[in-house]
Amino acid sequence: MYSPSTITVYQAYTPGIALPAVRDGRFPPAWKRDRMTWIKPSFLWMMYRCGWGAKEGQETVLAVEITREGFEWALRNACLSHFVPELHGDQTEWKRRLSRAPARVQWDPERDLHLRPLPHRSLQLGLAGEAARRYADEWTVSITDVTPLAHAMHAHVRNGDLPAARALLPAERVYPEPEEGLPHLHR
Repeated sequence: MYSPSTITVYQAYTPGIALPAVRDGRFPPAWKRDRMTWIKPSFLWMMYRCGWGAKEGQETVLAVEITREGFEWALRNACLSHFVPELHGDQTEWKRRLSRAPARVQWDPERDLHLRPLPHRSLQLGLAGEAARRYADEWTVSITDVTPLAHAMHAHVRNGDLPAARALLPAERVYPEPEEGLPHLHR
């Protein structure tokens, strides 16, 4: 989901990290700014990753609204998480780029309401170093607890009421590629 100035991404944390983040609208000091953090623009991919908010350590699902400017900075400065000979030349060059990049991109199968893989890919964006600090301290516009939404959708899926689950799904559409393009991220 995105607007002219923001994009919503999803993450899941323990309540000890997530609830202060929601309360304060920013990540608390306990959130480690020096480690890699993965953000997901796809709600269903996040549900796959966190088991509808049931996996240990991922019980609280957050919708984090960040600036599109920050998101696109991360994309421009990212490296693919896997080696592609046509893009990287050789593995040594790719490893060098990967080690220096403040962000990395991984393309994984998108998920349906049963969390089964779909034939198209969804972006996972890993942020480290400068990108993680900017995400937490500059790009974040708002943080919302969407755990109740995840649980409600999951209940509908378990009960076989896919139309009701689908009606709750956040509106998502393909994100437009920035004007300058992102050829370094094509798989």
